[in-house]
Amino acid sequence: MTTTLITNIGELTTNVAADGDALGTLHDAAVLLVGDRIAWIGPASAAPAAHAAPAALDRETTVGGRDRGVHPGSRPDPVASLGGERVHIVDAGGRAVIPGFVDSHTHLVFGGDRADEFEARMTGTPYAAGGIRRTVAATRSASDEELRARLAGLVAELHRQGTTTFEIKTGYGLTVADEERLARLAAEVTPEVTFLGAHVVPAEYSERREEYVALVCDAMLRSCAPHSRWIDVFCERGAFTPDESRRILAAGVAHGLEPRVHGNQLGPGEGVGLAVEVGAASVDHCTYLSDDDVTALAGSTTVATLLPGVEFSTRQPYPDARRLIDAGATVALASDCNPGSSFTSSMPLMIALAVREMGMTPAEAVWAATAGGAKALRRDDVGALAPRMRADLVMLDAPTRVHLAYRPGVPLVHTVWIGGAASA
Repeated sequence: MTTTLITNIGELTTNVAADGDALGTLHDAAVLLVGDRIAWIGPASAAPAAHAAPAALDRETTVGGRDRGVHPGSRPDPVASLGGERVHIVDAGGRAVIPGFVDSHTHLVFGGDRADEFEARMTGTPYAAGGIRRTVAATRSASDEELRARLAGLVAELHRQGTTTFEIKTGYGLTVADEERLARLAAEVTPEVTFLGAHVVPAEYSERREEYVALVCDAMLRSCAPHSRWIDVFCERGAFTPDESRRILAAGVAHGLEPRVHGNQLGPGEGVGLAVEVGAASVDHCTYLSDDDVTALAGSTTVATLLPGVEFSTRQPYPDARRLIDAGATVALASDCNPGSSFTSSMPLMIALAVREMGMTPAEAVWAATAGGAKALRRDDVGALAPRMRADLVMLDAPTRVHLAYRPGVPLVHTVWIGGAASA
C-alpha cells in the first residue's frame, strides 16, 4: 500500500463547506493519502508524517517548475515511516490542489469524425440532432479494437486534464448488438455507464418509430442493462417525445437502471419537467428554461448539468447558470465530449466558459465541475477531499483555482492522483 503526503499546498479546495465557504478552502495545507483513500487533511505543520524520525525516504519536490525528481534534503525534512509504512513526500511548492474533476456527461465510444459539420456551423449552418446518424454509421462499421483504441486515447486525454471520474453513454450503435458492445466497452473503463439507445431514431426505423421504441424498451435494454448503471433519453424535437421518453425511462427503471435525461437543448420543452417527475439524477443541457423549469429544479434533487462546450461548438445561446444558482438549483458542469456538438474533453475549458459566458463565479464553476458532477452521478466518494473519500486530486501549476478561468487554454494541470496513484 502506498502512503503519500502532499504538503506545502498553497490553496487546498476540499468542497467540505466551512464557515460560509462552500469550497472549504484551506491554506498552507497538507493531505495524507493511504492506498486509494484520503487519510488526513489539515495544516501542513500538523501533518501526521511531519514529525516522524528522519530517514532516507523517497522525496518528490515540485519546487521550480515541473521538476519532479528526487531531491534529498529539500524541505520539509524526509520522514522515516508512519505506522510502519514508508511515506512518499510531495512538496506542492505553494501550488493549488483541488478534487479531481467529475465529468458526468460524455459520449466517448464512437467511430468517425464530423469536423466538416463543425466547419459548416462556423459558416452559418445550424446544429441539428440528425447529425448523430452519421456517427452511428461510422461506429457500426468500426471494429471493437478500433473503438477500444480510440476510447483509451480519450480516457488518457481526460486524465491528463484532471478528470478522475467520468460517465460514458452508448447511443451510437442503435442496434441491439451495437449498443451492447458500446456498453461493454465503456464498462471496461468506468462504472458510470449510461444506456442511451434512445439517442435518435435510426434511419432504418424512420417510418417505424413505434417499433424502435419497443426495441429500446425490450431487447436492447435487456442486452445493455448488465453493463450499465443508468438509462438516458434525448427528450427533444428531432429525437423522442415526452411520452416516448417517459415510457423508455420507466422500462429502464424496471430493469434496475437509474434515470437521466437530455432535455431543453434545442428549444423549450418538457425534458426538465419529465426529469423532475421521474426523479432523474440529472437533466443535461438546460439551455432553454421556463420559470416553471427553474422552480421545479430548485425544488428537486435533480441536478441541472450544463454543457458549455456544446454552445461553444454550435453557437447556441449559453445556459443561464446564474438564474439556476440564485433559485437554489444544484448545478454541475460536464464536457459532453462527442464528435458532433462538443469534441472537447477539457473540464478546465468548461470552467472558463461557465465563468465568462454563464454568470458563474470561479468558485461556483470549480464546485460544479467537481462536487456538482459527483451529485449528478449520485456519488459520495468523489468530488470532495475528506478522510475516507477516494484519493482523487489535481495539483495545478497555479497558486489558486481562479487560474482555471483566469488563464483559459493554458495547460495548468501539473499532477493528477487517481485512487492515490500519481498518473501525470
